[in-house]
Amino acid sequence: MNESSLSSIAYCQQTFAEIIKEGQQLLAAFSDSAKLDCKILLAFVLNKETSYFLTWPDKRLTEQEFQAFMLLFERRLKGEPIAYIIEEREFWSLPFYVSPATLIPRPDTELLVEHILEYHPESDLSCLDLGTGSGAIALSLASEKKQWRIHAIDYSDDAITLAKKNATRLVLPQVALYQSDWFSNVDQTKKFDIIVSNPPYIDENDEHLSIGDVRFEPLSALVASDNGYSDIKHIAESARTYLENNGALYFEHGFEQAIGVREILMQLGYQSVRTLKDYAGNDRVTCAVFISNKQ
Repeated sequence: MNESSLSSIAYCQQTFAEIIKEGQQLLAAFSDSAKLDCKILLAFVLNKETSYFLTWPDKRLTEQEFQAFMLLFERRLKGEPIAYIIEEREFWSLPFYVSPATLIPRPDTELLVEHILEYHPESDLSCLDLGTGSGAIALSLASEKKQWRIHAIDYSDDAITLAKKNATRLVLPQVALYQSDWFSNVDQTKKFDIIVSNPPYIDENDEHLSIGDVRFEPLSALVASDNGYSDIKHIAESARTYLENNGALYFEHGFEQAIGVREILMQLGYQSVRTLKDYAGNDRVTCAVFISNKQ
């Protein structure tokens, strides 16, 4: 953000409404939610809800509040995601701490939670979340199913630290969170009714890695070799050892990968393979059942 941009939002010369309008104009070139971005940053500085500005549009910031806002606004103008700036993102109507050590939870991933709950109404099941990141999937499931026995792992120690922080915040101590390189530290004697993963699935040469929020997210959580399929293949193959008979495996994947993921699962002997669409109508989740005791 250059000085000419800074001078367009001068301290005490503008109301909340005017700051939001000016900020929206500056962010509009790259953000589809420019107005909301400004409201969220202002609300964060003031410790208020964004609805506050509907009631008090003509109020002004103190000098200290203005300086705090501008520091955050400069980061957003450089493209840094709002979630990393305010260190929080809502998922499944729950507040999650986030950090650059993990992916930012996205609405499309709620599809995983939604369908697992729909297809598994049982009150007592075991579930393993692979690559849990902030803990969004595992903790959202735990919030709905208090009796489920849920394990959640991640390769990153920083991610596990963050997920544990979220478990404490959401008062969900029953979720077992620990470091593991996929199944490496998962007890080999354990069996799970459900294994779910939102693994790295983007090809390392994908042009989308250089635009938008993903520029700031950890590559290790985004990129996989073999055209984005390597981790999916590894998980699908290994999961057969850890699934109960008739256990279900769920993947989130890229919208163009559905056919490839279904083929991988069918070649490994999975049954009832199906793909579910996200809220935009794109193929987003593929699930299957593994029958270990075929008659």
